[in-house]
Amino acid sequence: MKNIIRIISVVALLSLPTLALATTWNIDPDHSSVGFKVRHLMVSNVKGNFEKHSGTVEINDTDITKSKVAITIDTASINTNVTKRDEHLRSADFFDVAKYPTMTFVSKKVARAGQNGLKVTGDLTIHGVTREVILDVEGLSGESKDPWGNIRRGASASAKVNRRDFGLTWNKALETGGVVVGDEVNIVLEVEMVKTK
Repeated sequence: MKNIIRIISVVALLSLPTLALATTWNIDPDHSSVGFKVRHLMVSNVKGNFEKHSGTVEINDTDITKSKVAITIDTASINTNVTKRDEHLRSADFFDVAKYPTMTFVSKKVARAGQNGLKVTGDLTIHGVTREVILDVEGLSGESKDPWGNIRRGASASAKVNRRDFGLTWNKALETGGVVVGDEVNIVLEVEMVKTK
């Protein structure tokens, strides 16, 4: 019995360094952005962003594939720099922010991609609909201390989704062919994180 207890104790001690390397980071909304791009009238792209968002990232530097991400975005904070368009996007035709005030992304799997990239698979919930989405992550930086003593890291991520998959189906046909709003939406995230103390 003593030998079993001794073995368990040794295993627990050997595990401590690994646990110590799993750290939690808060996404800094003031230095991060959640942007998107979608085709308009079949001739150009309209860009926009969500100004209010929050989230946490658990980074395991010993085994990066055990890291986790959770992000919440305020749908009413959408901004395309055109007031009437933003009001339409907040309406029941699109995000229906009164009924669905947030969208979320929660990771399920992290895999390496190339030398410095990651593929983060997770559940994206928009408009009450959840679909699996893969974020392509690149440029995960090392730790850096800011002038106020905070430890920071950063990364960029992107994904493509079909808005119809989430019930965002509003559109109008054009006389020349095509539609007002494209179905494919390009998502771009620029994330700066602060290490929790």
